[in-house]
Amino acid sequence: MREVSGSTWVFQLMIIFILIFACFLCLVINYSKAYQVKNEMLSIIEEYEGVSSTSEEIINNYLQGNAYLAVGECPAEWYGVRLSDGGYEEADGQTKYNYCFIEYQNPNKQVYYEIIVFYKFNLPFFGDLMTFRVNGVTNSFVGSSNRY
Repeated sequence: MREVSGSTWVFQLMIIFILIFACFLCLVINYSKAYQVKNEMLSIIEEYEGVSSTSEEIINNYLQGNAYLAVGECPAEWYGVRLSDGGYEEADGQTKYNYCFIEYQNPNKQVYYEIIVFYKFNLPFFGDLMTFRVNGVTNSFVGSSNRY
């Protein structure tokens, strides 16, 4: 009887280890997708030298084509974009958006953008447990005539 209870304990320990590994795997896969989305968005913004109606449309089409549905809260004074609306608005810090961006200008009149995309850690029976952010910054380029 002692061997049965000992093997049951080892079996439970193995199940817990497999669940922890599955959670870690879900987290890594979601992070990888968000990182890939962030890099593609930065490339599009750099190619069109800013956020304009053209670059925004290309980014939104890319996100919809890749089934990017994660949402999160943007910092106040940033611009947030919802794929369902197709437009951007100044974030208030509480509304959920698909991605966020802000334009900075350094003293040399060079412009660069910072963006935030989101990814969720969710499990089938537990649902969305946490939302994480992935930040990215474009390279600097001279002036942006594409003011939103």
